[in-house]
Amino acid sequence: MGLITGLLTLPLAPVRGVAWVAEQVAEQAENELYDEQRIMRELTELEMAREAGQIGEEDFERSIDDVLARLEVSRQLQEARSVEHG
Repeated sequence: MGLITGLLTLPLAPVRGVAWVAEQVAEQAENELYDEQRIMRELTELEMAREAGQIGEEDFERSIDDVLARLEVSRQLQEARSVEHG
């Protein structure tokens, strides 16, 4: 970047910084949402809650469907990343 371009775009630096932070936060949130170990723990917790009578069968089934959908996305993301890096 040239000196003049740097000076002209200097007022935009805070905006670029905020955008970068937002990208990092979004990436971390996605990593946590689709973390396979976390998903497996959630499945276990749901099963335990159902067995303890803390949630009904309908809520259990709906929650399981949501968690399994995330697991599927997680595995697709892992596959895409392995193809990208492999």
